[in-house]
Amino acid sequence: MKIYTKTGDKGTTALFGGTRVPKHHIRIDSYGTVDELNSHIGLIRDQNVEKHYKDILIIIQDKLFTVGAILATDPEKATLKNGKERLNIPKISSEDIALLEREMDTMNETLPQMTHFVLPGGHQTVSYCHIARCVCRRAERLASALNELEPFLPEALTYLNRLSDYIFVLARKLSLDLQAEEVKWIPQKN
Repeated sequence: MKIYTKTGDKGTTALFGGTRVPKHHIRIDSYGTVDELNSHIGLIRDQNVEKHYKDILIIIQDKLFTVGAILATDPEKATLKNGKERLNIPKISSEDIALLEREMDTMNETLPQMTHFVLPGGHQTVSYCHIARCVCRRAERLASALNELEPFLPEALTYLNRLSDYIFVLARKLSLDLQAEEVKWIPQKN
């Protein structure tokens, strides 16, 4: 199997279903940013963190491929006129979202109460989390804009929203585990 197909040499790419769109199309930007997020999650997983977090991050990476597939699918080609699915695209379920919520609740039980925003940083692993959180928010913004133009399964957008929260809580938990300083943001008075 060749990696290069030359079909995109003129600035277009194919969606699931075969529709060709410009590579700068918001749909491509949306799932491309989800792919970027997935790479950042992999970087966090490569750090010296507990096996449990690594296991959850692998699940998240799998679900991000699902979100990417949803975003990469031409909605007009996804279903037949009678409403039946034409393409076998995986789904994000309420249980996928609930897993993130349960994980956050468990981590929050051991964290000090948050009284201020915190500055990103304190440890390289924590910084990777904050970068991933920002990329997740960007993916969510792009997906939200796409959803206004061409609606898709709402659970995909909910998953991205909940995932950014999860990554933030994970950053705080890893700060605690790694004994990194969590610097509160206290606005300077002029």
